[in-house]
Amino acid sequence: MLKRLAYLALCVCAPLYAAPPIDPQRLQQLANDPFWLSIGHYETAKLGGWRSYVSDPKFFLASDGAHQPDAELTATLDALYAPTSAGERHAQCVYPARTRWLKAQLGLNDLPQVECREFKQWFKDVSPHSTVMIFPAAYLNSPSSMFGHTLLRIDQADVQSNHTALLSYAINFGAYIEGSDNSILYAWKGLMGGYPGLFALVPYQEKLSEYRSLENRDLWEYRLNLTQAETERMVEHVWELKQIKFDYFFFDENCSYRLLELLQVARPSLRLTGQFPLTAIPTDTVKAVKDAGLVERIDYRPSRERELLSRAQPLDPEEQQWVLKVSADQKQLQNAQFKALAGDRQALIVDAAYRLERYRANGLERDTERSQRSFELLRAINQNPAPTLQIERPGLPENGHQSRTWQLGVGTRDDKAFAEYGLRMAYHDLNDNAEGFPLGAQIEILQMKLRQYEGNQWQLQQLDLATIRSLTPRNELLQPWSWQVTGGLERVPGKHDDETLVSHVNGGAGGTWQLGEDTLGFILGTVRVEHNADFAGFFAPAAGFNSGLLWRNPLGNFSLEAKGDYFTNGEVRRSLSLNQQWEFSRNLGLRLSAQREFSQLASPVSEVMLELKWYHY
Repeated sequence: MLKRLAYLALCVCAPLYAAPPIDPQRLQQLANDPFWLSIGHYETAKLGGWRSYVSDPKFFLASDGAHQPDAELTATLDALYAPTSAGERHAQCVYPARTRWLKAQLGLNDLPQVECREFKQWFKDVSPHSTVMIFPAAYLNSPSSMFGHTLLRIDQADVQSNHTALLSYAINFGAYIEGSDNSILYAWKGLMGGYPGLFALVPYQEKLSEYRSLENRDLWEYRLNLTQAETERMVEHVWELKQIKFDYFFFDENCSYRLLELLQVARPSLRLTGQFPLTAIPTDTVKAVKDAGLVERIDYRPSRERELLSRAQPLDPEEQQWVLKVSADQKQLQNAQFKALAGDRQALIVDAAYRLERYRANGLERDTERSQRSFELLRAINQNPAPTLQIERPGLPENGHQSRTWQLGVGTRDDKAFAEYGLRMAYHDLNDNAEGFPLGAQIEILQMKLRQYEGNQWQLQQLDLATIRSLTPRNELLQPWSWQVTGGLERVPGKHDDETLVSHVNGGAGGTWQLGEDTLGFILGTVRVEHNADFAGFFAPAAGFNSGLLWRNPLGNFSLEAKGDYFTNGEVRRSLSLNQQWEFSRNLGLRLSAQREFSQLASPVSEVMLELKWYHY
């Protein structure tokens, strides 16, 4: 704060310049201008007036600048006329976007001349010309990446003609984490705003390596039709945000929401952030940018994992075993059995072995032995190159269904009819429309279901805080673990053949296998901790299993699951269920569910339900 007030103090001590008098009506008009509101990150406060998303007081020149855009504008005008002795701390150097806009709006031709060498050199190094929005696809095995991410790439004028995107810079907004919080703590603090958020401008090559290689995520590049002037205006504002803290919330004030704010700085006529009053899921923000007519071209960069699996796909099981052998020991290249293979098959095997070796090296320190193995494989590839790898581009992530879901169902539980009403805030389960989503991925946040039985009997059927399932298939080359975690309230069979509302936390891990092109089979061992009024203890632990089958068919998605929980108090609970969803459109589906439940405390019970699902934001 002292740094940003330095030039104000100098202005008092040596008032060589003074801001010209401006008509109050004109000042108020400028304070309400969309551009000024955008660079101040103002929004309408819940009780009226304004509030800024910026939580850092050193961003503002006026003491009440976070809530008074007009006061901040007046303070900025005064600061622009401060003596030049402030040097690099002068307002013209600290706030170049504000300076340029106010000069153009008010014709400020008598401003003191400040060199601002640091900013000018930084701006020259970035050399902004055009903008590309980058979407690293969702990656379930990283809590910070399970919904995907967005960042902006700033290209120089010759990037497209010279294919030098790796030399560009990237604008990224993310949570600033000190120390090494574990995944559970990260998720909790991210939900509750426990981290500050910061903007950063970093070499794009670093972010590309992080997302495409280390996290094995496909990248989508959306070239935007922002002009050079609009891109420059946005980059100037990024300079103003150096080390400026924002609140960071995982579901709304996140990476994607902040980048929408930057796009509104670039082009103030855009209205992007107003579409996300509650949540800002990255795929939804990509849709918003696309719907606003900003996207002129889409490029796709597959992850290293996808490249490896695509190269190994035409290999039979015996050839894939050769990939493992050759990757581990390059002497196998001279094995008589290997050399007896056709030359084109050898080429595919060696190329896959090299990709596997580089995949395994991701995130590891440089190792001399590993480097030598990679060198030997590269030499073999040069002697017998494989055909160019062709990877079919998957469906666009923004073409998936909307993230919020309304549910209306009718069904019977034994001899009792019911209606069920549900709302899920976000955003996909195993049976939902799979376009734009990987088969076997499930992320559900804040799902509530209310049930109305005959006789107008209402009950809370389910309240899930979060349910995450990652069913990634294993193969000869890669052996990922499948896992799941869920927690909340749900109804279970209880005493007197009634349903009891219990609170629980449930998790598990195991394996998934590809049984066909569109079919997965999985089995997981599970653990559960439950609070149940029918149990003597306050908490009851259980061990169990969860196995099943997923099939993407012409109608939609089908699942068959068997579950069991074996409690330490003697209770045994098992169930068998099937679900088939029919897709009427991208955002409308009809699901048939059938379930048979068994419990030591109650008689077996059957339930059938037909459910209409409307995906809507």
